[in-house]
Amino acid sequence: MKTIAENALFRTAGTPASTLNPEEQVIMREKLNGTDIGVLVAYFVFVLFVALWAMYKTKRSTVKGYFLAGRNMTWCPIGASLFASNVGSGHFIGLAGSAASSGIAVSAYEWSGMYALMMLAWLFLPIYIAAGVTTMPEYLLKRFGGQRIHFIIAMLSLFAYIFTKISVDIYAGTIFIQLALQWDLYIAVIGLLIITAIYTVGGGLAAVIYTDTLQTGIMLLGALVLMIYAFIEVDGYSGLKKKYFLAIPKLHVTNSSCGMPRHDAFHVFRDPVNSEYPWSGVTFGATVLSTWYWCTDQVIVQRSLSAKSITHAKGGSLFAAYLKIFPIFIMVFPGMISRVLYPDLVACPDEHSCRRVCGNPIGCFDIAYPLLVMKLLPEGARGLIVAVMIAALMSSLTSIFNSASTLFTMDIWHHVRPHCSEWELMIVGRIFVLILVVVSVLWIPLVQASQGGQLFIYIQSITSYLTPPIAVVFVSGCFWKRANENGAFWSLAAGFFVGFTRLILDFIYSAPPCGAADTRPLVNSKVHFLHFALILTLVSLIVMVVMSFSSPAPQPEKICQLTWYTRFDKPPEKGSEENVAITEDTQQQPDEHITHHITNEEDVIKQGVKSKLKRFSMWFCGMNTKRVDAAFVMDEEKNTLTLYESRCMRYVVNINLVICMCSTIFLYAYFA
Repeated sequence: MKTIAENALFRTAGTPASTLNPEEQVIMREKLNGTDIGVLVAYFVFVLFVALWAMYKTKRSTVKGYFLAGRNMTWCPIGASLFASNVGSGHFIGLAGSAASSGIAVSAYEWSGMYALMMLAWLFLPIYIAAGVTTMPEYLLKRFGGQRIHFIIAMLSLFAYIFTKISVDIYAGTIFIQLALQWDLYIAVIGLLIITAIYTVGGGLAAVIYTDTLQTGIMLLGALVLMIYAFIEVDGYSGLKKKYFLAIPKLHVTNSSCGMPRHDAFHVFRDPVNSEYPWSGVTFGATVLSTWYWCTDQVIVQRSLSAKSITHAKGGSLFAAYLKIFPIFIMVFPGMISRVLYPDLVACPDEHSCRRVCGNPIGCFDIAYPLLVMKLLPEGARGLIVAVMIAALMSSLTSIFNSASTLFTMDIWHHVRPHCSEWELMIVGRIFVLILVVVSVLWIPLVQASQGGQLFIYIQSITSYLTPPIAVVFVSGCFWKRANENGAFWSLAAGFFVGFTRLILDFIYSAPPCGAADTRPLVNSKVHFLHFALILTLVSLIVMVVMSFSSPAPQPEKICQLTWYTRFDKPPEKGSEENVAITEDTQQQPDEHITHHITNEEDVIKQGVKSKLKRFSMWFCGMNTKRVDAAFVMDEEKNTLTLYESRCMRYVVNINLVICMCSTIFLYAYFA
C-alpha cells in the first residue's frame, strides 16, 4: 500500500503529467519552501534548547527524580503535559478524518475526557498519593498482593504502547512528513525518534514535561492559525453548516449514501442502532474508556504523580480539561471544512477512486487535515503547522517512551532482580527507551500496510475490546474494600478472553465497503464497539463481585492507605522489639555496605574513567560520579503532606471544578 506522496511519485515515474488527476498534480506541487524549512529548523533548535535546560536544572540521578521529576512539578506544566501526551499526531489526523466522514459526534470523546480528568484529580489521585506508588501496576501489587495481576497489567500496557500508541502516532506523523517534505519515510521517522530519544533518555520525566509545555503552546498557536484560515474559506460557522451538506464528490453512486454527508453531522447524540456514534455508547461506553485512559493509564497518571502537592495535581487536571475544549475548534471543524473544500479527494466514494487518491481502498478521510495544511496556508504558516504535527508526534512519543520505561524498570526488572542497585535501574530504564526506538522503526512497514480509513475509530475500537476489564479492576480496588486478588484476577481473565475474541473476529471479518452486503457475525455487525465496551464492563464487574465474595476478604491492614475509605489511615506499627532490633541492624548494615561500595571521583579517575567523552556521557544520563552499588529500596516516605490543601487554594480549585463541569455540560447540551 502506498501513501499519498509515494502514490503520486509512483504514478509520475512512468506516466506523463497530463494523465494525472488535476488535484493530484496540485498535491505534488505543494511542498515546503525555504521559509517553511526555516520555521521547522527554528522549532527543533528551540525544543532541544528547552530539553537541555531541563536536563541541566533538574535532578535526574535518582529513580524518583528520573521517573517522577522529583515530585516537584507545578500545575501549569502538568496540565500542558497531560494535554500534549494525549493529543498526538494521531489525534489531529484521526479527529479531523472522522469529522470529515461523519461530523462533530467524535468530539464526545474529548468531552468525556474533561470529566474523567476531574475524576482523576478528585477521586483517584488521593488514593495513589496515599499509597505512595510510582506506577499503576505497583498500586495493584500493593492493593491485591501477589504477582500475577501486577505482571499482566504491566505486560499488557507495554504491548499496547508499542503496537497501538507508538504505531498509530508514527503512521499519522508520516502522512504529514511525506506529504509536506517528500522525504524518505525511514530517514524522517528515524530522525524524529532519535531526537525524542535524546531528551527522553537524558532528561527523564522533567525534560519530557517541560518540552511538552513548549509543544502545547506551539500546537495551539499553529492549529488556531489554520482554523482561522479554514473558517474564512467557508464564511464562518454558519457557512460551514450550509456547505458541508453540499460536499458531495463528483463521482458518486446514484441513489446511495456512499460518499454523502450524514444528515445528523452537526449533532452529538445520534440514533443508538444505526449510527457510528450511538448516543448510548457515546454517553456511557466512552465514559468507561475515558476512565481507563485518564484515571488508570501510566502515561497520564505519571504526570499527575509528579506534582508537588495534591492542589497542583488538581490544578494540572483542570488546566488540561480546559484545553480539551479546543479540539472541536482546531481539529474537528477543520476536518469538516477540508471535506467542503476538497470533496473529491477527502470523500472519495469507492475503492478505485480512493486507491488512486491516497493509496488506501478503505477511504481517504485521514488526509483531511494535512491536505488543508498544504493547500490552504501561505509560506511560513505551513512550516508552523508541520512543526505543530511534529510537536504532537514527539510529545506523545516521549510520554510513551518515558512511561513504558518506568513500567518495565519498576514493575518488571525490579521484581525480577529485587536486589539490583539504583544505578542498575537507571541504566536499564534508559536502555529500554532505546529498545523502544528500535522496535518502533521495525514496526514501520506494518504501519504502512495498516488500514487507515478512519484512524480515530480504529483506536477507540481496539481500546473498547481491551481496556474495560482494567478499568473495572482499578475502580473496584479503589472504591470497594471487599475486592480481593482472586476477584481481580478472574475479572481480568474473563474480560480479556471476551475482548480478544471480539478483536480476533474483527480482524477475520473486516467491515464491508460502502454499499456491499454485511456478512459478518451479529456480534460484529449489530453490536457497536462502544456498546460492546459496556457489555464487557458488566461481564468483568459480575466476575469481580462473584469471585471476591467466594474467597476471604482482605485484612484491614492490607488495604490501609490503598482505598478511598482508608486513604487517611495510619500504617500499622512495627511489631515486637525483636523486629525493631532487626530494623535497626538492617539500617546500620547498608551504611557500611554503601560506604564500602561508594567510589569517589578520584577512584574513578584512577580506574580510567576520566575522558571528556565519558564525563559528558555521565552528565547526559544524569548519573552521579559517586556510584552506589547497594541494593535499591523503594522510598516509602509518608505522603500526608502532599494530601494537605490550604483552605484558600481548595476553594480556588473547587470553584474551577464547578466551572469546568458546567462547561462540559454546556458543550453536550449545545451540540446535542
